[in-house]
Amino acid sequence: MTNNKTVLNWLEEMKELVTPDNVVWIDGSEEQVEALRKEACSTGEMIKLNQDKLPDCYYHRTAVNDVARVEGRTFICSKKEEDAGPTNHWMDPEKAYKMLFDIARGSYKGRTMYIIPYSMGPVGSPLAKIGIEVTDSIYVVLNMSIMTRTGKAVLDVLGDSTDWVKGLHCKVDVDEEKRYICHFPEDNYIISVNSGYGGNVLLGKKCFALRIASYQAKNEGWMAEHMLILGIENPQGEVKYVCAAFPSACGKTNLAMMIPPEGYKAKGYKVWTVGDDISWMRQGPDGRLYAINPENGFFGVAPGTNMKSNPNALISTQKGTIFTNVGRNLDDNTVWWESLDKNPPVNAQEWKGADVNGPEFIAEGGKLAHPNSRFTAPAKNCPCISPEFDKGEGVPVSAIIFGGRRPDTVPLVYQSRDWNAGVFVGSITGSETTAAAAGAVGVVRRDPMAMLPFCGYHMGDYFQHWIEMGEKLGDKAPKIFNVNWFRTDADGHFIWPGFGDNFRVVEWIIKRCEGKVDAVETPIGFVPKAEDINLEGLDFSIDTLKEILTVDKAAWAKEAEGIEEFYKQFGDKLPQALKDQLETLKANCK
Repeated sequence: MTNNKTVLNWLEEMKELVTPDNVVWIDGSEEQVEALRKEACSTGEMIKLNQDKLPDCYYHRTAVNDVARVEGRTFICSKKEEDAGPTNHWMDPEKAYKMLFDIARGSYKGRTMYIIPYSMGPVGSPLAKIGIEVTDSIYVVLNMSIMTRTGKAVLDVLGDSTDWVKGLHCKVDVDEEKRYICHFPEDNYIISVNSGYGGNVLLGKKCFALRIASYQAKNEGWMAEHMLILGIENPQGEVKYVCAAFPSACGKTNLAMMIPPEGYKAKGYKVWTVGDDISWMRQGPDGRLYAINPENGFFGVAPGTNMKSNPNALISTQKGTIFTNVGRNLDDNTVWWESLDKNPPVNAQEWKGADVNGPEFIAEGGKLAHPNSRFTAPAKNCPCISPEFDKGEGVPVSAIIFGGRRPDTVPLVYQSRDWNAGVFVGSITGSETTAAAAGAVGVVRRDPMAMLPFCGYHMGDYFQHWIEMGEKLGDKAPKIFNVNWFRTDADGHFIWPGFGDNFRVVEWIIKRCEGKVDAVETPIGFVPKAEDINLEGLDFSIDTLKEILTVDKAAWAKEAEGIEEFYKQFGDKLPQALKDQLETLKANCK
């Protein structure tokens, strides 16, 4: 499949290390994918679902001890500990390689080694990067075939280049005591052992596309970010693009695929999804920032996805999709999860494999689907997938939006005064803990740029890289905003309706980028004039809107104290520009 010496030499090393019985190159053909599906069904690794209702859809169950990403077992193995920074777990690379190779040694005996050449981004795009993952899991191969572009075409583009990322995955015994997901940013190398769960083993996703790519981006002058990419088309056919970063459980996928309110749809407004999770951004020839989605599918959380919350996501899962750890309806061999609808199947199989009476099982406190159960769906299935999705040059970014889940303090939307003020806004992103989250209630858990678990190097240096990108982009830089859909009233109910009505806020953001609306300056930046957010067709008073646009100086003075405390961990790596922004905030709140 390739004559690339660096690839062939590494694969020989891997064969000697893991000693497989067979070796199979993944060529990207539909025939090979079909043969692998059949094989996985014959061994019980996958279950073929009802092909009339869910064509080309399959079901997989992971080990019960292997159902989510494990941050405590995820390491950045840079040569110097300080380069990993205070927000990452670090391991000495020499020690890590020895330990991992000892665990991997001989682990493919009786198994097949699959070699997956894959492209993050459209094959041949100037913004794309290439990886090669070695795995002993057909489940991984089939997921990577959905989530990335795979096969011979990738190797043809790679040619003799040494710019590719090595990825070794070994299921071994799925032993959680010996589970490690290790990243070697200086070596472009990822090793994952003793897991079979998506986020730990689909090495193109968080491992390459964020942890390794963020380090590459810093060195090469671009950005790898945990952001959705969304296009808004107006009735004249003009499309403006925004990228948005939210910590988990803040409605990122819902925003990426939102459906405009009826009044907007009637006028001809449209929403286009370029990506729902990751954005790679580079400066284009015209000086603006351009973004691609490096992925080719959606790896979404199933529970909570339904025809009301996110119809486009649900429709995306109706063909060619792999469902992991959801419930099954044994009457018609389809899938079910909490909040899909209000009718759990009576003849059901819960995610661990026990046959149960669905309604009774749920009434007793059981869950048919694991809360982190997933669908892996081809992006091309999405009804609102952007026509630009497969184009390698990317889309020009007008705005970058940050947001978290805050019951008070943070207004519905505000704009930063300039780029550095926007970097400050991103760096203080966070969500307030609720009863559902472990730890104290009402504490703000900061997740800068939603990159806390995914930044492959020191976060202080990452902030500095953002500041340098702003200098490079100058007046062509996207405008930066913050949104908060989650303000609550005295009874704890969300005030803003959210979902499709978030379009109204994004419309204001785009108008600000176009210089079409004014704004009110506050201690934290610019908030809208209430009358500039279109409430037409919405049962929502302008007075309530004014309330969730207010900026309370005392609350922000308290916020500044929390930010100061949070910043301490970055020590002398915290950029001066961010210290200055914090001082400005404090002065503005007096």
